[in-house]
Amino acid sequence: MSPSDGPTSRVFFSQRLRLHYVDWGNPEAPPLILLHGGRDHCRNWDWVARALRADYHIIAPDLRGHGDSAWSASGHYTMANYIYDLAQLVHQQNLAPVSIIAHSLGGNVALRYSGIYPENVRRLVAIEGLGPGPRSHAEADKLPIAERMRSWIEETRAYSGRQPRRYKSVEEAYARMQTANTHLTEAQARHLTEHGVNQNEDGSYSWKFDQYVRLWPAYDMTRDAIAELWGRITCPTLLVYGKESWARSPAEDGRVDYFRNADVLGVPNAGHWVHHDQLDFFLREVRAFLTAT
Repeated sequence: MSPSDGPTSRVFFSQRLRLHYVDWGNPEAPPLILLHGGRDHCRNWDWVARALRADYHIIAPDLRGHGDSAWSASGHYTMANYIYDLAQLVHQQNLAPVSIIAHSLGGNVALRYSGIYPENVRRLVAIEGLGPGPRSHAEADKLPIAERMRSWIEETRAYSGRQPRRYKSVEEAYARMQTANTHLTEAQARHLTEHGVNQNEDGSYSWKFDQYVRLWPAYDMTRDAIAELWGRITCPTLLVYGKESWARSPAEDGRVDYFRNADVLGVPNAGHWVHHDQLDFFLREVRAFLTAT
């Protein structure tokens, strides 16, 4: 991709944080937000954005603590904060009603936002954004709040003394990227690495994301409250999962039943990063979904 084909970097503010997003142009077209997952960055959508930019005004933000967005001073990253950031982006840029394609953590954020503001979302594609299955949720909910808080405090304290991993070169970071997702082509892995690292003062390289984004808060919305938000989503929704991923089919575990108007798409020969692993298949299905009457 030549520089002239790339997006424009822009900034917006949310809860005093300077957050980054890229704008792929075509502002007269219907708006489409691409929301990445945890420990990822907005440029992971470049292949999808290039394919869809002629038909949509594409905006891809970096979540707080990720990519070129600011880190939380407290090191605390909650779903409420992520949802607020998305709400601010939609509000400030006057994007509603907007379509959203979101992956993993981004999918979780987008699904909850769509239940809070159903009138603001035209169509929603969530790639493995439901989180672990009901059985995992049930086990987690059994833990007393004191135990959850103690665990969170101890984990956070441990992270405070942990240094981000440093790679001697971009090539070394690229090798790590390849092992994280064996479905990636060499070109994909290099692109994701080049946009995913910063060079440190000593010449080494580290991933851009704040290490604290790995820590899940001790408390969140209850499972029933989250399911209630899913039930408030009014737009057509496509729940996507990779058949070689850890994620289960929402049709098989019953979670699709919480939605008013949702279809499930299982993608063969794909892991967690469906939009990388089976790009052509994904684009074909998403195009049909976004334009369906």
